[in-house]
Amino acid sequence: MKVKGIALISGGLDSMLAVKIVQEQGIAVQGVAFETPFFSADRAVEACKDIGLPLDVVDITRDHLVMLRAPRYGYGKNMNPCIDCRILMLKKAGERMKSENADFILTGEVLGQRPMSQGKQSLHVVAKRSGYEEYIIRPLSAGLLPETKPEREGRIDRAKLLDIQGRGRKRQMDLAEKYRLTGYAKPAGGCLLTDPEFTRKLRDLYTHDDEPGIKDIELLKVGRQFRLNDKTKIIVGRKKNENAVIEKLSQDRDIIIKARDFPGPTVLVPYGCGREDLQLAAGICIFYSDAPGNGKVVAECRTGGTTSYIEILPAEKEITQKLLI
Repeated sequence: MKVKGIALISGGLDSMLAVKIVQEQGIAVQGVAFETPFFSADRAVEACKDIGLPLDVVDITRDHLVMLRAPRYGYGKNMNPCIDCRILMLKKAGERMKSENADFILTGEVLGQRPMSQGKQSLHVVAKRSGYEEYIIRPLSAGLLPETKPEREGRIDRAKLLDIQGRGRKRQMDLAEKYRLTGYAKPAGGCLLTDPEFTRKLRDLYTHDDEPGIKDIELLKVGRQFRLNDKTKIIVGRKKNENAVIEKLSQDRDIIIKARDFPGPTVLVPYGCGREDLQLAAGICIFYSDAPGNGKVVAECRTGGTTSYIEILPAEKEITQKLLI
């Protein structure tokens, strides 16, 4: 039977090269890309279209959120649990390998390219903790790494795998020219968990909510966020498209606030709030609207099918700055 590999695809050059190196041996390759609210598979989809590689996109949000709460190997500079995330992906790829009776998993990892997550020890830990250490092949650096079971069994020729290491890109660029690869993504994180502003909002959410939902995380991606108290947060749209996203994500229990007579932001109070907090949220809404700042303005407050109105002064600038997450 023909040998088959399951390839983890990021959309970057290294994962594309790993696929090409394996395919040169007549091995069938099936791509798999993972996505969560923090990173998408869009780059992988585009890259696989360019080289004609079959790709399945798998949503791992549920398992990823559980891991993110307390990653065994901790966070990076922000809230990026890179080692634990890689373990999760390899575990999922391993399960896919078993279900499809494939022979091994391949990745585009390069020894030493990322000092924290791609050192020899880190690669070993990630492979071992995934539960599929003997089946993980890194074609770009395999010559520098321990031999795997598929190599020993002759399912893939180790002599035709490479020995790239370090952060230099010359050998990869030469290979890209050889394989005529042009549609790959440039090296970049692509994960919101590495973004300081986003992770500041995420930490606030985790501090005040034991079990945030997908909606709560999606709302972190839009608008200004204000923490009124331990129970109440509001999101203030900055642009027309953000206002539209806020409206789309709102649910019946939420409160939507707008300035009735002036252009301005859409403000969302997730899960509602009391009268005092509602007045403060309305004042912040008016502060960011085009209403003049020298008198009361009517704020429209909508919950489900019910609309009410508050006549309110704009919030003071010092208050908005103090409450901004």
